[in-house]
Amino acid sequence: MAVRNLAAVLQDQGRYEESEVMSRRALEGYEKCFGSVHPDTLVAVNNLAQVLREQGRYEESEAMNRRALEGREKCLGSDHPDTLTAVNNLAVVLREQGRYQESEVMNRCALGGYEK
Repeated sequence: MAVRNLAAVLQDQGRYEESEVMSRRALEGYEKCFGSVHPDTLVAVNNLAQVLREQGRYEESEAMNRRALEGREKCLGSDHPDTLTAVNNLAVVLREQGRYQESEVMNRCALGGYEK
């Protein structure tokens, strides 16, 4: 938890490379303790995806966002707020890659879930 929080502070300061190192360390720790599809592990996956996006590493961010989404769908279900957040995060990184149609589909999916 402390490593994850440090990664967040570094990210907030714009120290993305350092944040990435801490985010990867946090993810590794959560995977060892809880496995790859535990909610806390998926938060760490999501956090790494965001710091990668902040660095403009969209393809890597997309892969991590897809991993977070798939894990949350398995673990929490497709209508859970954390799953819908993962859908939205994927939509953002798709948009930033200029993949507007895919982003729109994901945004509509998230919106539909939030409106239920």
